[in-house]
Amino acid sequence: MTSHTSRPSRDDVLNAFSVEPDSGRETLERYLRDHPDLAPELVDLSRELSLGVCEDEEPLTPEDEALIDAGWSRHKGANPKSVNPFDALSLDELRDLAKRLEVPRQVITAFRERRVDVASVPRRFLTRLAAALNSTLDLLVSALGPQHTPDLARSYKSNTKPMVAAPVSFERLLIDAGVPEERRAGLMADDN
Repeated sequence: MTSHTSRPSRDDVLNAFSVEPDSGRETLERYLRDHPDLAPELVDLSRELSLGVCEDEEPLTPEDEALIDAGWSRHKGANPKSVNPFDALSLDELRDLAKRLEVPRQVITAFRERRVDVASVPRRFLTRLAAALNSTLDLLVSALGPQHTPDLARSYKSNTKPMVAAPVSFERLLIDAGVPEERRAGLMADDN
């Protein structure tokens, strides 16, 4: 660099480091020599990149990811009532959740999309669902409540205003999903 004005920005340096084919020790030392003013940020970025390599070798379990997401939300100061425990789940995790709870995937999808009348769901099932989501019962009920319906009506571009479907009862959801009567009776039972 011949002049002070041609010095790359902080973001340019960090972006360049992050796309290096080898972000190992030698590359880090070279960047530290060339940009000593960015040393703490370069070291942090190097650590993050090295952790990414470890995750490829041993992927996190869904439980680990849920715990990390919950901790991150608390760290960011998020209002826990606004956090939907389903939001962080991948498709594979949603499938696994349906298997663990022994319900069709469309039941889990209905909960995720807040189409279930939470008041109609037996407490025992809600407790199992909350535990499977690494959540609390209160957080789950709050996240699924009617105050969390999406504001699609304001942002949708159409001649007609979209309607949010009324929530369905848990039993109706199970019937529509084709859950056999014996299994449905077990899911509807509330030991509390």
